[in-house]
Amino acid sequence: MLRWLRTCRLLNKLNVVNLDPARKPNFAEFFAGGGMVHAALGDRWNCVLANDIDPMKCAVYSDNWGGAHLHEGDVAALQSNVLNRELDLVWASSPCQDFSLAGKGQGLKGRRSGVFYHWMRLLTQSAKAGFAPKLIAFENVTGLMTRAGGQDFTHVLNSIAALGYRVGALEIDARHFVPQSRPRLFVIALRKDIAIDGLDLGAPTGIFHTEKLRRYVNNALELKTDFIWWAHSSPELSTNAMSDIVDRKPDTAWLSDAKVDALLEMMSEPSAARIANARRSGKREIGLLYKRGRPDAMGKIRQRAEVRFDGIAGCLRTPAGGSSRQTIMFVKGNSVRARLLSSKEAARLMGLPDSYRMPTNYNSAYKVAGDGVVVPIVSYLDAQLFQPMLQNAALNQAVSA
Repeated sequence: MLRWLRTCRLLNKLNVVNLDPARKPNFAEFFAGGGMVHAALGDRWNCVLANDIDPMKCAVYSDNWGGAHLHEGDVAALQSNVLNRELDLVWASSPCQDFSLAGKGQGLKGRRSGVFYHWMRLLTQSAKAGFAPKLIAFENVTGLMTRAGGQDFTHVLNSIAALGYRVGALEIDARHFVPQSRPRLFVIALRKDIAIDGLDLGAPTGIFHTEKLRRYVNNALELKTDFIWWAHSSPELSTNAMSDIVDRKPDTAWLSDAKVDALLEMMSEPSAARIANARRSGKREIGLLYKRGRPDAMGKIRQRAEVRFDGIAGCLRTPAGGSSRQTIMFVKGNSVRARLLSSKEAARLMGLPDSYRMPTNYNSAYKVAGDGVVVPIVSYLDAQLFQPMLQNAALNQAVSA
C-alpha cells in the first residue's frame, strides 16, 4: 500500500493522469453471442476481435456492433496467432451445458463445454509470443465449481495461472442488478507483472465471495496457485421490478382460457397457494412460471407448473422446447392472463437497452438472451476491477519508464 501511495504521489507530481488518454483499452470476446459484453463495456473500450460459431448470433452481433472485427466460426478453427496483438482484456463466456444442472454433467470432457481447451490454446500461444493480455475474464455457470468434485474448476484456474496470472473469482447473482435470478461464476485473472495493490482483500469478505465459492477454495487441494479474493463493493440494489420490464406491445400472444386453466391444473401445491394469495390481494400481481419435470409420489416424472410472485424472474435459458420458455402471468382477483415472455422482456431481463436490435424470430431472440451475460454485471466488473487493474498497469509502466 505504501508503494501504491508513493507511486500515486509521483504521478500527481509529474501531472501524469493517463499515459495515453486518446487510447481506449482493447478487448477481445469469445463465444460472444449477441455481444452483451460489448454492450456493457460500451464506448469506453475498443473491441478488436469477437468470435462465435452461431450464424444467427453473429448476424445479431453484426447488426448491433458491426462485423469488421467479427470472426464467425468454430473457435477451434481460428488461427493460432489471432491474439498476437496488444490486448487489455480477453473475455470468454464459454458454453455451459456440460456444467449446468440441466446438462449431463460431462464437464470439460463434454463436447460443448470442452471448447475451453481451444480458447486456452489461443491464450497460450499469445502468451508464448509475448502478447499476454493484461486481464482475462471467464464466465460460466456455478456448476463449474462442483462438477467432477471441483476438479474442472481447478483445471480452469490452474490453466490460466500457468500462463503467468493471478486468479480469483466472484459468484454473482443477476438479481442484484436486474429482476432475474441468474447466479454465475466470473473468473478474473491479472497478469503477474501488474501490481495487485488495492485489489486483493486477502480474505473472503466481499458480498460475492459466497459460501459455495469459499467451500470450493477450502477443498481445492490441487489448486497450484494462491486464490485471489478480489476486492469489490456491494452494488446498489436494483430498483427494477417485473412491472418495469413488462412489454406494452409484446410479440407473444395471450394464451387461451383453456390453456391458462391447463397451467393452473399443473400447478405444484406451493405454486397453487401462491396463485391463491395473489388473487386475494386484489391488486394486479405479476408472476413468472416455468414448466418442470418433477417426480410424483410413485417416483414417476410429471410435468408441473411452478410460479413465483417475488418480483424476480427465473433464470432465462436457451429454448429447447416449451418447458424451457418462461411464461408471464397477470393475476387480479379471479382474472388470470398469461403469455410467453416477450423478446423485449427477455432483453430487458438481461439488462439490454430497448435500442438493442433483437432478431425478429421469437426463438432466436430468446436464445440470444438465454445464452448471454447480464450487461450491468459486466459494467460493474469494469468499474470495480478492470479499471483499477488497468490503472495499476499504467502506474507500473510510469514507474518503470
